[in-house]
Amino acid sequence: MKSVFTLSCSRLALLAAFGLAMSFTQASAADLGGNCCADLEERIAELEATTARKGNRKVSLTISGWVNEAVFLWDDGTERNAYVGTNALEQSRFRFVGEAQIMPGYSAGYTLEIGAQGDPSNKWDQLGPSSSSANALVVRKSNWWLKSKDYGKVTVGLEGTATYHLLDDADGANTRNVSDAQAAAVYQGNFFLRSGVAGVNALRWSDVLRGVDNGTEGQNGRRNIVRYDSPTIAGFVLTASWGEDDQAGVSLTYKGKWGDFNILAKGGWEKSTDENLTGCAPFSSGGAGDAQDCEWFGGAATVMHVPTGLYVYGGAGQTIDHGVQLISASAEDTSTMWFIQGGIEQKWTPLGKTTIFGEYRHDDVGSRTNKAFGAGLDAGYVHNGDMNFWAAGLVQNIDAAAMDLYVMYRHADGDLTNSVNVTADLDAFDMVITGARIQF
Repeated sequence: MKSVFTLSCSRLALLAAFGLAMSFTQASAADLGGNCCADLEERIAELEATTARKGNRKVSLTISGWVNEAVFLWDDGTERNAYVGTNALEQSRFRFVGEAQIMPGYSAGYTLEIGAQGDPSNKWDQLGPSSSSANALVVRKSNWWLKSKDYGKVTVGLEGTATYHLLDDADGANTRNVSDAQAAAVYQGNFFLRSGVAGVNALRWSDVLRGVDNGTEGQNGRRNIVRYDSPTIAGFVLTASWGEDDQAGVSLTYKGKWGDFNILAKGGWEKSTDENLTGCAPFSSGGAGDAQDCEWFGGAATVMHVPTGLYVYGGAGQTIDHGVQLISASAEDTSTMWFIQGGIEQKWTPLGKTTIFGEYRHDDVGSRTNKAFGAGLDAGYVHNGDMNFWAAGLVQNIDAAAMDLYVMYRHADGDLTNSVNVTADLDAFDMVITGARIQF
């Protein structure tokens, strides 16, 4: 009897509470003059406008990315200044990745990645930090893919080729997004060269550094391609790609652990006959476009001793421009670069891992027949040159905020020789960079 009485009392209490709530709601609505529903609908509309929603329930959606902004202090031997903007080595971006399971072991999906930049650092020069590329969105990747657990992945659309970031992605330390293989070519690439205070016929660092992707031999960029990635077999992944008009290449990636050492290594080769690839002769979309024939290969690796955090990261790349000697028989058709970085990566504080590093890169650049310097009888196209880059810095990870704080010093110098054997000794270019990359 006690349990029945208790249940009955509970029901009566619920009914009383419901009646009280209804009378309160009606009274409140009357007090508000009937505007409560309008206010509620307006608030719902605001929430819907700020909510990311999936287009359907079959394909999952993951949104990620990062913001990477920094302060750059530079000195070219004649002028010095400080600029603030987007770090173009790994620009700010947001990424949408969708995936749906077709059946066990098989899936389909898509990737859409958009770059976002305020004032991009790779467009700055001595004239100022502003450019036509400021405050812009850039489509970095747009593709769909099919993936099998046993047979690998096929991707179609705008995506990295087989040698995309080949040397950069072999960086197994937390310097990958701060100071990788192409950092030396990107950070001061758009600045004008100087020799003895004077400019070198308005040439920029990017005009003389070779390679088809950000002035770095041995790797390529993002293209409209068909790409295949094999499943991982004993730590190895084989990648092949073809696309554009025409570019084709292959690469091999290895990732594993040998005792106390983490190993990450990549190597690859690619060839292009695409007349619109401006990194190779004739260096533009006009002229002897059908004569273009360019290939490159490279390899890099990181070996890290896990207990101590000591590591070495290094590699090399080469570009062979088979078409440049059709423009000038005496042109130098081969450009090479090599680099090495060493450091230590340890968690010394509760914040996260600290990475301290130093590095050196050397480029032997080949001919650029559409770029010249000198006057009168001393005028000639850029035939060859030697470039030296070194840097040192620190990266502090803040694990709780998915954030990397970084500061580094960079130095560049070298010399150029033109086709009539006149040499220009380049003034040193120095830069201090400090900023942060925060992920979401």
